[in-house]
Amino acid sequence: MSKWITKTEKSVLPFYAAGLAALLCAILLPLYRLWGLAAMAAVAAGAYLAAAKVCPPRVTRIEQPFLTGREDADEMLAAIDKGVRQLCALNEAIPDDGLSASIARMEKAGRGILAELEREPGKAPALRRFANHYLPDAVKILSLYARLDAEGVRGENARAAQSSVEANAASIAAAFENQLDALFAAEALDLDTDLEVLQSMLKGQGLG
Repeated sequence: MSKWITKTEKSVLPFYAAGLAALLCAILLPLYRLWGLAAMAAVAAGAYLAAAKVCPPRVTRIEQPFLTGREDADEMLAAIDKGVRQLCALNEAIPDDGLSASIARMEKAGRGILAELEREPGKAPALRRFANHYLPDAVKILSLYARLDAEGVRGENARAAQSSVEANAASIAAAFENQLDALFAAEALDLDTDLEVLQSMLKGQGLG
Protein backbone atom coordinates (compact mmCIF):
# COMPACT_ATOMS: atom_id res chain seq x y z
CA MET A 1 0.00 0.00 0.00
CA SER A 2 1.48 3.34 -1.04
CA LYS A 3 2.22 5.86 1.68
CA TRP A 4 3.42 9.45 1.64
CA ILE A 5 6.20 10.88 3.77
CA THR A 6 7.04 14.56 4.17
CA LYS A 7 10.62 15.68 3.63
CA THR A 8 11.88 19.13 4.59
CA GLU A 9 14.98 20.51 2.88
CA LYS A 10 16.56 23.71 4.18
CA SER A 11 17.72 26.22 1.58
CA VAL A 12 21.45 26.84 1.41
CA LEU A 13 20.97 30.51 0.42
CA PRO A 14 20.74 31.81 4.02
CA PHE A 15 24.16 30.27 4.73
CA TYR A 16 25.59 31.90 1.60
CA ALA A 17 24.07 35.23 2.62
CA ALA A 18 25.58 34.99 6.10
CA GLY A 19 28.96 34.06 4.65
CA LEU A 20 28.89 36.96 2.19
CA ALA A 21 27.91 39.40 4.94
CA ALA A 22 30.73 38.13 7.15
CA LEU A 23 33.19 38.53 4.26
CA LEU A 24 32.14 42.13 3.67
CA CYS A 25 32.44 42.85 7.36
CA ALA A 26 35.92 41.35 7.37
CA ILE A 27 36.89 43.82 4.63
CA LEU A 28 35.21 46.90 6.08
CA LEU A 29 35.48 46.45 9.87
CA PRO A 30 38.46 46.21 12.20
CA LEU A 31 38.05 42.63 13.32
CA TYR A 32 41.00 42.97 15.64
CA ARG A 33 38.67 44.96 17.90
CA LEU A 34 35.95 43.30 19.94
CA TRP A 35 33.22 45.58 18.66
CA GLY A 36 34.21 44.69 15.09
CA LEU A 37 33.80 40.98 15.76
CA ALA A 38 30.47 41.61 17.47
CA ALA A 39 29.29 43.73 14.56
CA MET A 40 30.29 41.07 12.05
CA ALA A 41 28.43 38.39 14.01
CA ALA A 42 25.32 40.57 14.22
CA VAL A 43 25.39 41.46 10.51
CA ALA A 44 25.92 37.83 9.49
CA ALA A 45 23.06 36.67 11.73
CA GLY A 46 20.81 39.37 10.32
CA ALA A 47 21.66 38.37 6.76
CA TYR A 48 20.92 34.74 7.59
CA LEU A 49 17.52 35.54 9.12
CA ALA A 50 16.55 37.84 6.27
CA ALA A 51 17.48 35.27 3.65
CA ALA A 52 15.69 32.52 5.58
CA LYS A 53 12.46 34.53 5.38
CA VAL A 54 12.86 34.98 1.64
CA CYS A 55 13.95 31.37 1.07
CA PRO A 56 12.00 29.15 3.53
CA PRO A 57 12.66 25.39 3.74
CA ARG A 58 11.23 23.39 0.86
CA VAL A 59 8.68 20.80 1.89
CA THR A 60 8.09 17.89 -0.49
CA ARG A 61 5.88 14.83 -0.30
CA ILE A 62 7.49 11.60 -1.44
CA GLU A 63 5.49 8.49 -2.24
CA GLN A 64 6.83 5.33 -0.68
CA PRO A 65 5.37 2.13 -2.17
CA PHE A 66 5.76 0.41 1.21
CA LEU A 67 6.55 1.80 4.63
CA THR A 68 6.56 -0.93 7.29
CA GLY A 69 9.31 0.44 9.48
CA ARG A 70 11.79 -2.21 8.34
CA GLU A 71 14.04 -1.23 5.47
CA ASP A 72 14.71 -4.83 4.41
CA ALA A 73 10.99 -5.61 4.33
CA ASP A 74 10.20 -2.45 2.35
CA GLU A 75 12.85 -3.27 -0.26
CA MET A 76 11.61 -6.84 -0.49
CA LEU A 77 7.98 -5.71 -0.82
CA ALA A 78 8.93 -3.38 -3.66
CA ALA A 79 10.82 -6.18 -5.44
CA ILE A 80 7.97 -8.67 -5.05
CA ASP A 81 5.41 -6.09 -6.14
CA LYS A 82 7.46 -5.40 -9.27
CA GLY A 83 7.70 -9.13 -10.02
CA VAL A 84 3.97 -9.69 -9.59
CA ARG A 85 3.22 -6.77 -11.93
CA GLN A 86 5.57 -8.30 -14.49
CA LEU A 87 3.75 -11.63 -14.18
CA CYS A 88 0.46 -9.84 -14.80
CA ALA A 89 1.85 -8.22 -17.96
CA LEU A 90 3.26 -11.54 -19.16
CA ASN A 91 -0.06 -13.25 -18.56
CA GLU A 92 -1.73 -10.75 -20.85
CA ALA A 93 0.95 -11.23 -23.50
CA ILE A 94 0.95 -15.05 -23.51
CA PRO A 95 -2.05 -16.57 -25.33
CA ASP A 96 -1.63 -20.19 -24.18
CA ASP A 97 -4.59 -21.00 -21.89
CA GLY A 98 -2.82 -23.65 -19.83
CA LEU A 99 0.23 -21.49 -19.24
CA SER A 100 -1.98 -18.51 -18.51
CA ALA A 101 -3.76 -20.45 -15.77
CA SER A 102 -0.44 -21.27 -14.11
CA ILE A 103 0.69 -17.64 -14.30
CA ALA A 104 -2.59 -16.58 -12.72
CA ARG A 105 -1.85 -18.91 -9.80
CA MET A 106 1.60 -17.35 -9.45
CA GLU A 107 0.07 -13.87 -9.43
CA LYS A 108 -2.48 -14.82 -6.78
CA ALA A 109 0.13 -16.41 -4.54
CA GLY A 110 2.45 -13.44 -5.07
CA ARG A 111 -0.25 -10.99 -3.99
CA GLY A 112 -0.95 -13.13 -0.95
CA ILE A 113 2.73 -13.08 -0.03
CA LEU A 114 2.78 -9.30 -0.47
CA ALA A 115 -0.19 -8.82 1.83
CA GLU A 116 1.23 -11.11 4.53
CA LEU A 117 4.70 -9.56 4.41
CA GLU A 118 3.26 -6.06 4.67
CA ARG A 119 1.18 -7.20 7.65
CA GLU A 120 4.12 -9.01 9.26
CA PRO A 121 7.38 -7.42 8.02
CA GLY A 122 9.32 -9.62 10.44
CA LYS A 123 8.78 -12.50 8.01
CA ALA A 124 11.11 -10.89 5.46
CA PRO A 125 14.06 -13.25 6.16
CA ALA A 126 11.88 -16.27 5.34
CA LEU A 127 11.11 -14.78 1.92
CA ARG A 128 14.62 -13.81 0.85
CA ARG A 129 15.08 -16.78 -1.48
CA PHE A 130 11.62 -16.29 -2.98
CA ALA A 131 12.20 -12.58 -3.61
CA ASN A 132 15.78 -12.92 -4.88
CA HIS A 133 15.52 -16.14 -6.92
CA TYR A 134 12.17 -17.87 -7.34
CA LEU A 135 10.15 -14.86 -8.46
CA PRO A 136 12.74 -13.16 -10.72
CA ASP A 137 13.68 -16.53 -12.27
CA ALA A 138 10.02 -17.22 -13.05
CA VAL A 139 9.70 -13.80 -14.67
CA LYS A 140 12.87 -14.40 -16.69
CA ILE A 141 11.67 -17.79 -17.95
CA LEU A 142 8.23 -16.53 -18.87
CA SER A 143 9.69 -13.43 -20.53
CA LEU A 144 11.73 -15.68 -22.82
CA TYR A 145 8.61 -17.66 -23.69
CA ALA A 146 6.67 -14.48 -24.43
CA ARG A 147 9.48 -13.10 -26.61
CA LEU A 148 9.78 -16.29 -28.64
CA ASP A 149 6.03 -16.35 -29.10
CA ALA A 150 5.75 -12.67 -30.05
CA GLU A 151 8.62 -12.86 -32.55
CA GLY A 152 7.21 -16.02 -34.08
CA VAL A 153 10.47 -17.88 -33.61
CA ARG A 154 10.25 -21.38 -35.02
CA GLY A 155 12.69 -24.23 -34.83
CA GLU A 156 13.58 -27.20 -32.72
CA ASN A 157 15.41 -25.26 -30.01
CA ALA A 158 12.74 -22.59 -29.64
CA ARG A 159 9.94 -25.15 -29.47
CA ALA A 160 11.88 -27.22 -26.94
CA ALA A 161 12.35 -24.14 -24.75
CA GLN A 162 8.66 -23.25 -24.90
CA SER A 163 7.61 -26.84 -24.22
CA SER A 164 9.85 -26.92 -21.17
CA VAL A 165 8.23 -23.75 -19.81
CA GLU A 166 4.74 -25.12 -20.44
CA ALA A 167 5.61 -28.40 -18.71
CA ASN A 168 7.06 -26.76 -15.61
CA ALA A 169 4.78 -23.74 -15.16
CA ALA A 170 2.32 -25.62 -12.94
CA SER A 171 5.17 -26.78 -10.69
CA ILE A 172 6.44 -23.22 -10.37
CA ALA A 173 2.94 -22.06 -9.47
CA ALA A 174 2.71 -24.78 -6.82
CA ALA A 175 6.05 -23.64 -5.38
CA PHE A 176 4.67 -20.10 -5.10
CA GLU A 177 1.59 -21.40 -3.32
CA ASN A 178 3.71 -23.51 -0.95
CA GLN A 179 5.78 -20.43 -0.13
CA LEU A 180 2.62 -18.55 0.81
CA ASP A 181 1.37 -21.47 2.89
CA ALA A 182 4.70 -21.69 4.71
CA LEU A 183 4.24 -18.13 5.98
CA PHE A 184 1.34 -19.32 8.09
CA ALA A 185 3.12 -22.30 9.69
CA ALA A 186 3.64 -20.48 12.99
CA GLU A 187 0.04 -19.27 13.07
CA ALA A 188 -1.23 -22.79 12.42
CA LEU A 189 0.89 -24.15 15.27
CA ASP A 190 -0.35 -21.44 17.62
CA LEU A 191 -3.93 -22.18 16.61
CA ASP A 192 -3.53 -25.90 17.37
CA THR A 193 -2.08 -25.06 20.77
CA ASP A 194 -4.89 -22.63 21.55
CA LEU A 195 -7.50 -25.20 20.52
CA GLU A 196 -5.93 -27.86 22.76
CA VAL A 197 -5.93 -25.48 25.72
CA LEU A 198 -9.54 -24.52 25.05
CA GLN A 199 -10.64 -28.15 24.79
CA SER A 200 -8.87 -28.96 28.07
CA MET A 201 -10.63 -26.06 29.79
CA LEU A 202 -14.03 -27.13 28.47
CA LYS A 203 -13.50 -30.72 29.57
CA GLY A 204 -12.38 -29.54 32.99
CA GLN A 205 -15.65 -27.68 33.37
CA GLY A 206 -17.68 -30.60 32.09
CA LEU A 207 -18.54 -28.82 28.84
CA GLY A 208 -16.38 -30.84 26.51
